[in-house]
Amino acid sequence: MSDCPFVNEARWLAQEAHAGQVDKAGRPYIEHVARVAAAVAGDDAAETVAWLHDVLEDQPAFSANVLLFPQGVVEAVFDLTRGVNKSPAFYYWNIRQNSLALKVKLADIADNSDEARLALLDPATADRLRTKYAKARAALGAA
Repeated sequence: MSDCPFVNEARWLAQEAHAGQVDKAGRPYIEHVARVAAAVAGDDAAETVAWLHDVLEDQPAFSANVLLFPQGVVEAVFDLTRGVNKSPAFYYWNIRQNSLALKVKLADIADNSDEARLALLDPATADRLRTKYAKARAALGAA
């Protein structure tokens, strides 16, 4: 566990925000968020962003809580949040401009495209996601 108060606050907020939420395989969603945070552990800012990376998109009722974090964290979380007015090209371009958001997004994609996780899904969904994440890595310059 980190000694950084922001990491601890972000973990708590993520646990509250994602309580009861499950992923495509029916697993608690917070497990994904925790794996992304673990992948960037050692970098307090990245770990804070990792805990928060899906809060705005999945649980917008917690938006005001996210705004209480340092500006760099908030900016990275906003960059990682898909919006109705963000084209995919702009979304990925924006992430590439923010090294903190890029670090977390690459960890997010790595977890989402992990073959052990994909094996829990039906073959059609797993194939669709493999294609989606390959395109995302390419858009981020990490193909």
